[in-house]
Amino acid sequence: MDDFRVMSTPPRCDWGSIGTDPAMRAYHDGEWGVPVHHDRKHFEFLLLEGAQAGLSWSTILHRRAGYARAFDRFDPEKIARFDARRIRRLLEDPGIIRNRRKVESAVQNARAFRAVQREFGSFDAYVWAFVGGSPRQNRWRSNREVPPTSAESEELSRDLRRRGFGFVGPTIVYAHMQAVGMVNDHLVGCYRHAEVARLAGADDTGPLPR
Repeated sequence: MDDFRVMSTPPRCDWGSIGTDPAMRAYHDGEWGVPVHHDRKHFEFLLLEGAQAGLSWSTILHRRAGYARAFDRFDPEKIARFDARRIRRLLEDPGIIRNRRKVESAVQNARAFRAVQREFGSFDAYVWAFVGGSPRQNRWRSNREVPPTSAESEELSRDLRRRGFGFVGPTIVYAHMQAVGMVNDHLVGCYRHAEVARLAGADDTGPLPR
């Protein structure tokens, strides 16, 4: 099967439902891979990626508004104060994935996130240090080449877990790195690869990997 679908110009990465799901297409075209330097957006992606574990991203993306409402617009300071009563209410909310471990982990992660902010000044400063402050510019030609993890995601995952975060295995962490632009994993045939590279001030004209 080709790695790009001829559905319209410009060509995009082949994400399966991207040709039929407007939400997935909008996310791919407007958010995925764009460098993020705002703490609340980092926390939003961490929360949603943890919720995704074992599910499809489309499933979570279509509940994004429900998560924003249930989790106070992804404000980690507020979420860190959620108590057992608030967690019980979340477990009755049909707008989110009602998995106790995931919900409790989101609250614990907010507390760990706040601790990182206090130590480093911002979560953004902490997390970007794992790639030296600049996005990794990959040049994958097919989905088969895109790895599920990286050395950086392994290291970051270990450190996050040491700091008390949950649902932050290397694969989930790599998905976070992709989402917030710490790596550019758009395929080279996708029109967004060059655009995202330019956002990071990177050169998109190098040779393809062998």
